[in-house]
Amino acid sequence: MVTSEFAEWTRHFTAEAEGRRRAGDPDWARGARAPEAVWRSLQKFQVGEDGDGANLIGKADAAGDADYAAAVRLFVAEEQNHARLLARLLAAGDRPTLTTCWSDRTFVRLRRLLGLRTELLVLMVAELVAVPYYRAVRDGAEDPLVSEVAGRILADERRHIPFHCRRLHASLDALPGRPLRVLTMAGWRLLMLGATAFVALDHGAALRRLGVRRVRFIGAAMAETGPVVAAVLDRSGPPPVPPAGHRSPLSGTAGRSGPAGD
Repeated sequence: MVTSEFAEWTRHFTAEAEGRRRAGDPDWARGARAPEAVWRSLQKFQVGEDGDGANLIGKADAAGDADYAAAVRLFVAEEQNHARLLARLLAAGDRPTLTTCWSDRTFVRLRRLLGLRTELLVLMVAELVAVPYYRAVRDGAEDPLVSEVAGRILADERRHIPFHCRRLHASLDALPGRPLRVLTMAGWRLLMLGATAFVALDHGAALRRLGVRRVRFIGAAMAETGPVVAAVLDRSGPPPVPPAGHRSPLSGTAGRSGPAGD
């Protein structure tokens, strides 16, 4: 494990936090409008983004890499900011947040079953499902505030993927033999397919209002798995750390090309 790379990730996350501080929040006072199905969907995703991350932080601390543990804390802070942004967006639309959701409870229990490797594999599923979901909201919402919030979260979620790939690459490299590593990622892909199909079913009404068919959503999510598997298994390692301070456009109006891909 190259610990200096996680020190770089710490600097990267810190630069991102400073960029968010300088940019400030969206203009919540303008309010937000969306179909009821989209609000219900956003309420569920807000519950999923919420949490203190204590279990993940504890496992990162136990891994014995102080740089990685510091980066994980900053990652958790970004996820908590997503929950905050979604809560403020719901308030702008006069919608309450949910206190719990059975699908989120199931996901959390699954994530905590074993050690750090299992937690990250399950967490990566959530990150990859989030990419086409927030892209669909960004591109399909007719309300500028809804689109902007989704665009901000999408930019963060895309950066989280190479971060988790870095740790998973090192974690799977410790397994005895490439066949076991390949088998592990094949099982992960099946988990990803099942989770994506569930989200497409559970949030189907919202996706339909956003102009995305369920099959297209599943295809877009599964298309993200190929590069992840390659990065995790490749001996040359995953993609490098993004440049410190590099940010995708905060606005949900920039760089659109449809819900199935950027």
